[in-house]
Amino acid sequence: MAALCIGFAGLSACTTVPTISPTVGRAASAQTPEIIGTHGPLTSAQIKAKLAQLSDTPGEDALLHRHMAIEQAVAESPLVAGETTHLLKDGVITFRAMFAAIGAAKHSVNLEYFIFEDVEIDGVHLGDLLLAKRAEGVAVNVIYDSFGSSDTPKAFLDRLRAGGVNVLEFNPLNPLKAKVGYTPNDRDHRKILVVDGSTAIVGGVNLSTTYQPNPMGKSGSIPGEPAAHWRDTDLEITGPAVAQLQTLFQDHWREQHGPAIDEAGWFPTLPPTGGAVVRILGSAPHQDATRYYMTVISAIRSARKSVTASAAYFVPTHDEMEALTEAARRGVDVRLLLPDRSDSPNSIALGHAHYADLLEAGVKIYETHDLVLHSKTVVVDGVWSAVGSSNFDHRSIISNDEVDAVVLGADTARELEAMAEDDRARATPIDGKTWSHRPLSARARETYARVWERWL
Repeated sequence: MAALCIGFAGLSACTTVPTISPTVGRAASAQTPEIIGTHGPLTSAQIKAKLAQLSDTPGEDALLHRHMAIEQAVAESPLVAGETTHLLKDGVITFRAMFAAIGAAKHSVNLEYFIFEDVEIDGVHLGDLLLAKRAEGVAVNVIYDSFGSSDTPKAFLDRLRAGGVNVLEFNPLNPLKAKVGYTPNDRDHRKILVVDGSTAIVGGVNLSTTYQPNPMGKSGSIPGEPAAHWRDTDLEITGPAVAQLQTLFQDHWREQHGPAIDEAGWFPTLPPTGGAVVRILGSAPHQDATRYYMTVISAIRSARKSVTASAAYFVPTHDEMEALTEAARRGVDVRLLLPDRSDSPNSIALGHAHYADLLEAGVKIYETHDLVLHSKTVVVDGVWSAVGSSNFDHRSIISNDEVDAVVLGADTARELEAMAEDDRARATPIDGKTWSHRPLSARARETYARVWERWL
């Protein structure tokens, strides 16, 4: 769903992937990180206590301190304490959490999705739920990507508008509808739900019928193949950090010249709900180097023990390849969970083209089977975690608006690593010697796929 190859790519500027200096973040590693609490920035003593609270074993607090300080130098958004986070595995669980949050809304529901369809769970359709909340007086606002939602029936969107839902198309493919200049290759790949400014869900799950449990009427299927389970991950957040996601939605609405809407109550003063520390990263093509790209590279470069990642579309840049291979060579346990099938076959071939170098460096690769992996997660040193919409590919860096949540602490990292361990148990480990003897036809596909690397 996320890997695009747009035929009118020539209409957009030819952008190259930025080079991330090896010194990025390193000078900050000895500095005291900043964390925002309910009453403002935490003191040094409070930060020390918070690091101890977030750690499971002696020494983890030092790793947390290092990651937090380095990330602070590149992220440009504050760490926020007092959050409650809950991992959501796959579409059914995520849809249930989304529908529950929307059903409990009192003031506002804001949705921003690459694919926005009338999904259904447990007999309830999204459109019916949104219209019911609007009839109760809840403000409902939707941003959908013009390309990602190109198969969404117009009748569904018209029905929402007729019922009082504000619906905004991001970067319309039709140049006559463009409001901010015609940039058809710049896409809104974000997946954000914010309810009442206090609860948010973010991650890789689109509002796509692909994720529904029933096999009928699914979108996003792989041509010529039977419907498959889509493996994905989202994160539910309650607490003060939700305001950062609300701000991203607000900024996009205004940048796309959406109609005037009532923003009253969007930013309530929220008490702490838990012990997590969260940072939201909103990345966009206009940034010199997208925040998530810089952050994840700095986290991998500073890894001391382990890196565990899942990637839906693995088309790594030079800096990403270098960060992964150098980490493995210095003894870091680097494990990648990657798909063996995809709605973007070229992304599979391009990922395969990098396997030999990764395996030679000591990176462990596992390929999923009997499902479509769409999850985008990273865990570093058992204390730094990221869940979001960004892939290990070029589009996420130079063409897409993305959103990712970074969570600091052992609890979330442990949950993600347990998910990864379960996924690896069902996956196939790639053996270096066997891989070196793959057929010439496979190597030819990898060579051909490199033509599309910039657009994947």
